[in-house]
Amino acid sequence: MTGAAMMMSVAEMGRRLRAGKVTAVALAEEALGRILACNERVHAFVLVTKERALADAARADEELAAGNDRGPFHGIPYGLKDIYDTAGIASTCHSRLRLDNVPAADSVVAAKFVSGGGVLLGKLATHEFAIGGPSFDLPFPPARNPWNLEHFTGGSSSGSGAAIASGMLRVASGSDTGGSIRGPAAYCGTVGLKPTYGRVSRRGVFPLSYTLDHCGPLARSVEDTAIAMQLMAGHDPEDPGSADVPVPDYGAGLEAGVRGLRIGIPRGFFANAPALTNEAGAAIDRVAGLLADAGAEVVEIALPEQALFAAANRVILLAEAYAVHEQDLRHRLALYGRKTVERIVPGAAITAADLVQAGRIRRMLADAVSRALVPCDALLTACSLAPAPRLDQPADPRAAWSPLQTGAFNLTGHPAMSVPVGLSASGLPLSVQLVGRFFDEAMLLRIGRAVERLTGWEEIPLPAIPA
Repeated sequence: MTGAAMMMSVAEMGRRLRAGKVTAVALAEEALGRILACNERVHAFVLVTKERALADAARADEELAAGNDRGPFHGIPYGLKDIYDTAGIASTCHSRLRLDNVPAADSVVAAKFVSGGGVLLGKLATHEFAIGGPSFDLPFPPARNPWNLEHFTGGSSSGSGAAIASGMLRVASGSDTGGSIRGPAAYCGTVGLKPTYGRVSRRGVFPLSYTLDHCGPLARSVEDTAIAMQLMAGHDPEDPGSADVPVPDYGAGLEAGVRGLRIGIPRGFFANAPALTNEAGAAIDRVAGLLADAGAEVVEIALPEQALFAAANRVILLAEAYAVHEQDLRHRLALYGRKTVERIVPGAAITAADLVQAGRIRRMLADAVSRALVPCDALLTACSLAPAPRLDQPADPRAAWSPLQTGAFNLTGHPAMSVPVGLSASGLPLSVQLVGRFFDEAMLLRIGRAVERLTGWEEIPLPAIPA
C-alpha cells in the first residue's frame, strides 16, 4: 500500500512539519521504504541516495526547530531526473557513456531544491540522453507504468512519472523537448508542466536540443506542481535561453475557478488524428463540458495543422541533437543504445536549408498560437491521443511521438500542462493538455486545479503495485 505520508500534499506535509506532527526524517524514511518495496518492479530510480536523504531530512528538522524556515519545500522529499547534474552524485543520462560521470557542482535546479530545504531521494530513470525508448540494451531497465507494469511510461521523464504514480514521492524534476514531461504525466496519471521557454534554467542539465529543451516539474497534484514551480522558476543570466521575467505567486489563484474565463479548443488539431481513441476524445469533451458548466466560455478555435508543428519540431530536434552528440557518435558509437542511434543519426542528413525553413515555419506557428490566445485565456487540447501503449509494442522511430501531441508547444515555447482526468476502461490514465500565453503558467495552474477538482481525479487512489 502507498504510505500515508506520500498521500499528503506537499502543503499538508509542510503544515505538519511546522506543527511538529511529523518530522522530515520520518517522511524520508517512509519514502525510502516505499522505494525499497516498489522500485524493483517499477524501475523508477536508477540511484537511491539514502544517506543523503536522511542527512537532508535531519538538517531540515534541525533548521525548522530553530526557526530557520526555507519555504514551502523545506523537509519535502523529491527526485531528480538523471540528466540533472548533482554534486558528488553520479549523473549518468541512463547511458554507458556517462556511468562514471560525477559532477563537481549542482545544476541550477538541483541547487534550488537544496536551498529550498528539499530532501533528495535519488536520481530517476530517463531514456538515454532523454531521447528514444523504451530500451532494454542500456545500463538500467526502462521504467514501467505503475497502473500496469506491462505498459509504457511515456517520454524520457519516465522515472519521474513512475515514481509519483507509484507513491514513492510527490514531486520530481523533468525535462521536455518534444513532450517528455507531459507524456509521462499523461500516461502515468500525474500533473506535468512544461513552462514557457526560458522560465526555468537548464544550466547543468544535459542538453538534447538547445532551442527546444524545457525544464519543469511533474507532481501528484496541481497544488504540488505550483509549489515546485515556485522553487524552480527564475532568471539565470548564465543560461543563454533564460528569460528575465518576474515570477508570480503560483499558488495565489489556484482556487479562483474558471468563471468568466474563455477557453479555446483547436478541435481540428486532434479530432481527425488516426491515433485518437474514443475514450481520449470523450475525455476532452467531458472536460470542456465541465468547464462550461463551471462558468467558462468554451469556444472552438483554429490552428495550423498539427503535422506542420510536428515536422518543424522534428527537424530542429534532430539537427540540434546530432550537433550535441556528433563527436561521440563518430568515436564511441558502440556505447550508445540502438534506439538512441536510430533517432539521432538521421540528424546528420539535415541540411542548413532544412534548418532555416524549419526556423521560418517555427516563427509562423508560434505567432499563430499567440494570436489564438489573444481572445482566450488558455487552450484545451489533447496531450495523448490514447492511453499508454504496451512496452512490447514495436516503435517506429520516424513516428516516435505520434500518440502524443506535445511537441507543438516545445516548438512555439508556450507553456503547456498535462492534467489527468480519469481512467480508461483498461484502468490506464486519460488526460488533457492546457496551453497558455507566454509566462502565464499561473493561469494554467488555475484552470488545471479546476479540471482536477471537477473531474474528481483527486479522489482516485494511486495504483497498487503487485507483489
